[in-house]
Amino acid sequence: MGCLFSKKSRRKSPKKDSALPAGDESATGNDLPETNNTALGSNSNQEAPKQYSWDKREKVDPKDFMLTGLKNETVGRLPGKLNGQQFVIQDCENCNIYVFDHSATITIDDCVNCRIILGPVKGSVFFRDCKDIKCVVACQQFRTRDCKKIDVFLCCATQPIIESSTGMKFGCYQYYYPELAFHFKDAGLSIFNNNWSNIHDFTPVSGETNWSLLPEDAVVLEYMPLPDPESEFKSVRISAEANRSIVPLTKGGRRTESEESCLFVFFAGDYTTANARKLIDETTTKGFVLIQTKEVSMRPEDVNRVFQNNAESLTEWITKGPVVALELNGDGVVEACRSIANEVFNGTKVNIKASCYFSSLFIENLL
Repeated sequence: MGCLFSKKSRRKSPKKDSALPAGDESATGNDLPETNNTALGSNSNQEAPKQYSWDKREKVDPKDFMLTGLKNETVGRLPGKLNGQQFVIQDCENCNIYVFDHSATITIDDCVNCRIILGPVKGSVFFRDCKDIKCVVACQQFRTRDCKKIDVFLCCATQPIIESSTGMKFGCYQYYYPELAFHFKDAGLSIFNNNWSNIHDFTPVSGETNWSLLPEDAVVLEYMPLPDPESEFKSVRISAEANRSIVPLTKGGRRTESEESCLFVFFAGDYTTANARKLIDETTTKGFVLIQTKEVSMRPEDVNRVFQNNAESLTEWITKGPVVALELNGDGVVEACRSIANEVFNGTKVNIKASCYFSSLFIENLL
């Protein structure tokens, strides 16, 4: 259904002493071998230590989950090597680093002049004491502290935070490799929740600007090269073209050229993501601009507040899953979206409002 509106490794538990207490036959039940005539109190009759589930797990080598002290190298991890573990990058200089897997958290410390690609991160990505870095990052939380000159193509579910950092430049995430959609899902990230341009400077300086946005036509490959054909990453099929990016390319906080905006809301269904992508393709082809996107679960009170007169007919739909909202901008975008809704999404229930106030209200409350 569519709805259109304008406007660090685990510690092992100690093994227990499984030696049988002297004279306690109840401790053995009927499991003692018949050929064993040794007195129960003898040291030679001790059972083998009990095996616990954590003893049977494959041992983790911390070195597999960190890159440290490297210089002038192309390094990283292929898909399937991290599988949601935390990862550490530190003291690297002039390196190309490719992490093509999802992880729990990633910290990058004391790195200089590096190019870094990070697969989806369930928690935080934290840069500390780094300078001259270019990176592509998808995460729940993005933070920097004591950093200088970092260019980042970002997908961040929450508001990015910089602290004691200067020369920071942000652009919208643009990247693709075949496993990336699965990695987003495994990391619990939505491709539609991206606050890449909504930066919070924790330590602003009066009269100075510590961060800015990258040029709107910035191309990822001009910042982040493809892996060397001779490297272990040559088999990963990468694309940095904006139209193939797993995350929709949004204008974010940049100034819009038109005063006319449209908010298109898809309710949960089997093809919600595909429908949203189809709408983006149709509208951008016509020259309209995607401002921002959001995927959010709604409560009945949210429906009443946001959809107002149409709330009753929509309440049942929010029980089916989250909604996906797309804000589009451009002269004539409202009528164009109405036409697309009828022609491309014919057969789905569409609610259209041409109120800038309504769009602003929805964005304020949900986006």
